[in-house]
Amino acid sequence: MSDNDIDALIDLMARLPGLGPRSARRAVLHLIRKRALLLTPLADVMQQVAITARECLNCGNVGTTEICDICASEKRATGELCVVEDVSDLWAMERAGVFAGRYHVLGGTLSALDGVGPEDLSIPRLVDRVASEAISEVILALNATVDGQTTAHYIADQLEGQVKLSSLAQGVPVGGELDYLDEGTISAALNARKQL
Repeated sequence: MSDNDIDALIDLMARLPGLGPRSARRAVLHLIRKRALLLTPLADVMQQVAITARECLNCGNVGTTEICDICASEKRATGELCVVEDVSDLWAMERAGVFAGRYHVLGGTLSALDGVGPEDLSIPRLVDRVASEAISEVILALNATVDGQTTAHYIADQLEGQVKLSSLAQGVPVGGELDYLDEGTISAALNARKQL
């Protein structure tokens, strides 16, 4: 391994989300020190994933088969379809273990500033799925950003009258203190209040 190889590895690691040049240097140094335990197995697994990883043709999840395990599972055929922006959002929902239906990954949000329109996302595929599958409810689990809410409204307009539509509640997080929340979060929490 030459210094150029090490520098190239640091440069590539620094491009990962959450890692800058300093963190990448520390990570690479740790990997080199633990070569047998970490670096070699990591390289082998990364090589395998590079060959086998693919997007699910149905929902857009990432896995190793053309149809992911969630879409293939009959137990997940509840009629509920949870729409998320990205695969990381799908994985977060799965970690929470509170949703037993299927998903649809949009691949981002609508953004006029960035030139992202409905045809750039999997919104047409979502509309097709609602028309062709036995879907009774579409849950819009999009981020509470301007682009996320714009996307949710656009999807709601496209699916109006075809299926029950709902969205995740927004507001005060568990353990949150009002003094630390922004005005938008407090407003959303007040508007989504429920009777005790």
